[in-house]
Amino acid sequence: MATVNQIKALIRSHLDRDDERFLALALQVAASEARQGHGKAAAELRALVDEARKKSHASRRPIPIATPRGELTGLLSVSMPSTKLTDMVLHEPIRARLERVLREQRAFDKLQAHGLDPARKLLLVGPPGTGKTMTAAALAGELRLPLYVIVLHALITRFMGETAAKLRLIFDALQEHRGVYLFDEFDAIGTERASGSDVGEIRRVLNSFLQFLEQDDSRSLVVAATNHPSTLDRALFRRFDMVVEYSAPTEALAQAAIANRLAAFDASGLDWEAIRPTTAGLSYAEVVAACDAAAKDAVLRDTMTITTEQLQAALEERRHAKQG
Repeated sequence: MATVNQIKALIRSHLDRDDERFLALALQVAASEARQGHGKAAAELRALVDEARKKSHASRRPIPIATPRGELTGLLSVSMPSTKLTDMVLHEPIRARLERVLREQRAFDKLQAHGLDPARKLLLVGPPGTGKTMTAAALAGELRLPLYVIVLHALITRFMGETAAKLRLIFDALQEHRGVYLFDEFDAIGTERASGSDVGEIRRVLNSFLQFLEQDDSRSLVVAATNHPSTLDRALFRRFDMVVEYSAPTEALAQAAIANRLAAFDASGLDWEAIRPTTAGLSYAEVVAACDAAAKDAVLRDTMTITTEQLQAALEERRHAKQG
């Protein structure tokens, strides 16, 4: 019989319309039934999953998204994320602000009819692994928009004027193709203009970005993310509609992230009093990576049960790797 966590995961994947995850979870339930000696029930579940996948493949149609062409080729990578905000464990103030952005975006025309502009220029700041990049994917997934990631190493060149020209191409694309445009590691172009280590070309690029951002009146979302907000030019902050600050998870949020990631496994025996302290100082990404390591260990041992010792060992391994 499916565990409560497995049922919750099945319902969550259904609500998110994530068919592939739903079927994968169903197969995990089938495997659990087989281990308990319920061979007939396991076989019926596997047959149903096979039938569902055949129907899904037969009816599947490619999602029409605008693929970068011409001079934009290599500057943008494009995907259609299925990530949702419910997939993320966030501090409540951050979740509330992102939900506000989504509400405004979904009422875009209504707000503009009253002379109001929806929030659509976001600056995300905070340590690595705290959910900034995933936030861009979740916004795209919630709004069913393509996610365009700006490839910075292709954008920034050593030739005078070329980077600014490429930047203009990107902002022209914002007007033509509505989507979520992510400038990750934004400090590469947003560095303080007065910095003594800066070079003239980067200052010109930053000036161009500020000008393009201020003039942009498209329906696209611009999301800039950085791990180093202290290096950013002060003029940038007032050009964005919202600055969202991320931080490492609290012990309670780390526990929620673990429970969410291990929903398809039997984690009912975990000693949270022992586990919570071992998450201190780790990012969301590091906690999730530890969960994945413990889950793979459980699968290799032919069990769907996660033990406290397995998870603690995986978390400690992540801590040692972080400390170098």
